[in-house]
Amino acid sequence: MKLVKLLANLGYGSRSVVEREMRKGVVTDIHGRVLGTKDFPPHSEILFKGEPLDQPGPLTLIFHKPDGYTCSTDDPGDTIYDLLPARFALRNPVMSPVGRLDKDTTGLLLMTDDGHLLHRLISPKHHVPKTYQVTLDRVLEGHEAELFASGTLVLRGEEKALLPAVMEVVSEKEARITLEEGRYHQVRRMFAAAGNHVVALKRISIGKLEMPEDLEEGEWRVATEEEIGLAGGR
Repeated sequence: MKLVKLLANLGYGSRSVVEREMRKGVVTDIHGRVLGTKDFPPHSEILFKGEPLDQPGPLTLIFHKPDGYTCSTDDPGDTIYDLLPARFALRNPVMSPVGRLDKDTTGLLLMTDDGHLLHRLISPKHHVPKTYQVTLDRVLEGHEAELFASGTLVLRGEEKALLPAVMEVVSEKEARITLEEGRYHQVRRMFAAAGNHVVALKRISIGKLEMPEDLEEGEWRVATEEEIGLAGGR
C-alpha cells in the first residue's frame, strides 16, 4: 500500500488532500525527514503534523457517550463524531458504533472498524449481555422483573417476544437491567409496557467490560485487546 493511500484510509483526508499536505512537508518520519509519496518507512515511524499515526485497522475505541448526542451522521444535530477527531469519521473501513445509544442515553459505547467484532457484539445469537442503569419516573411496582424475565413480553408494534432480560432493583425508582438484544429504544419501551417511564438511562457494561472510571463524559481512548476480550469480542 502506498503512503498516500494509507493516510487516506486512516482518515487524514482524500488522496488529493493527503498529497497536498505532503507537499507542504507535514508528513515526516521520527527523525524529521520529510516524506514523499514514494517513501514508506515503518508505520510506527511516520508522523503527521508531528503526531504519530493512528494504528491501522482493526481499531476499537472506548467512548463515554454524553447526553444529547446521536450515534448517526444521518441524524440532525450534534453527533458523537463531533467529539472525536474528524479523521475517525473518514477512516476506511468506517468507524461504527457497536450498538447505537439513542440521543438521551449515556454511557459505555464501543466504536470499531472491525466488521467481525461489530457483528459478534451486536448479534443476539452470540448472547453478549449489555447492562443499563435506569432511573424511573414512578416507583417500581414489583412485577417488572418477572415480566422482563418471562420471555413473553411483546413490545407495542412488534410481533416477536423479547428475549428474557434480568432486572435488579437498586432503589424504589432505580434498577439495572441486562439484555442480550438491542431493539429500538428497547429499555424505554419495556418499562413503558410495565406502566412506567424512563427519565435517565446509562449503559454501564458490555459483556464483562465495565465503563472505565477514568473516562469522563465525552472522553475516549483506544481499547486494549484485554478490554475487547472482556466485552465478548474474543
